[in-house]
Amino acid sequence: MTNASANADFVNLFIAEMASVAERAVECWLAQVEQALTDPRLTTLEKLNAVREIVSQYKILTGKTGLQGRTYWDG
Repeated sequence: MTNASANADFVNLFIAEMASVAERAVECWLAQVEQALTDPRLTTLEKLNAVREIVSQYKILTGKTGLQGRTYWDG
């Protein structure tokens, strides 16, 4: 195996691992949101507050003060 192909293999492995980690993190956040929204013990207002708390925790853990809005385009 050449040095270039070994480097390419490493980069591909690294990218795949980073994508996997990101996917697991997103799934974790969404599972928390889903759990809050489907908890039959919570009122609608409590569900909303639970989701707000999840978003707040996300911002604290990531150091973000705001979230970027989605950009929509015609396609």
